[in-house]
Amino acid sequence: MGMSEFYDPHDDAQSLETLAAALDYGVDFFDTADTYGAGHNEQLLGQFLKTRRDKVTVATKFGIVREPGVYERRIDNSPGYIQTACDRSLERLGIDQVDLYYAHRRNPAVPIEEMVGAMADLVSAGKVRFLGLCEISPATLRRACAVHPIAAVQSEYSLWSRDPEQEMLDTCIELGVSFVAYSPLGRAFLTGAVTSPDALAPDDFRRQNPRFQAEAMVRNKELVDALAVFATAHAAKPAQLALAWLLAKHDHVIPIPGTKRRHFLAENAEAVDIELSVHDVAALDAMFTPHRVVGERYRPEGMVGIES
Repeated sequence: MGMSEFYDPHDDAQSLETLAAALDYGVDFFDTADTYGAGHNEQLLGQFLKTRRDKVTVATKFGIVREPGVYERRIDNSPGYIQTACDRSLERLGIDQVDLYYAHRRNPAVPIEEMVGAMADLVSAGKVRFLGLCEISPATLRRACAVHPIAAVQSEYSLWSRDPEQEMLDTCIELGVSFVAYSPLGRAFLTGAVTSPDALAPDDFRRQNPRFQAEAMVRNKELVDALAVFATAHAAKPAQLALAWLLAKHDHVIPIPGTKRRHFLAENAEAVDIELSVHDVAALDAMFTPHRVVGERYRPEGMVGIES
């Protein structure tokens, strides 16, 4: 996502180099969406896939409809739109089949059975291999699985966003569904690199994110400072500890940290080598108890389509 918008200007040449380096590190699961950069992100990944399609598992999404450069959105889950959106994504990506196709957000006006039924038609047509859903409730997941197998649920999950622990993670285990954790580094806040909203680019969406506002940032930075101390004791970076925590807690959780730069890519990839004990995990759990995190995940318009 960040290779196309939301976080500073984008550099396609740099991004393509980072994607190639990721594959060299063994990262072969690439996540995009039609709404990222109004199609730019899929086109960028499509350039990369021209000579590497057989080496990469491609996930993309439909459902969030925005005007270019505008944060406000509407959610379209109608069967006709799903068919059109899939065809457009395939064209931008330059591929014949999407490995994992997600509904990016849910519009409750469209019954989940109707939406998943339309997605299942894409599987039957050979355009999609597996289906996924984003930011849904456990109840919705159960209804969806009754229509067609769901391979993955993608929601925000990190040390400072732990809602999935309430029920969703257990539901995924019960139903045999993988859980894909986006923003596992808290939009870079857990890395310790973001110390003030004023340091962000003028159009960086985090400037308006509630957790990055002045008072909230001061409170939240106390948690990140504690994480940095903990990481130093483990000879690691804070970002690496945040990823290692996710990997140590759950066998079925797949974190998808995003970065545009090879330096941070290397740090993230090395997190798989960090072994945390049960006591380490418990200590991090306690350090980031949800009531200590200040601010909502998104502005109100960003919460549209997110189920609890």
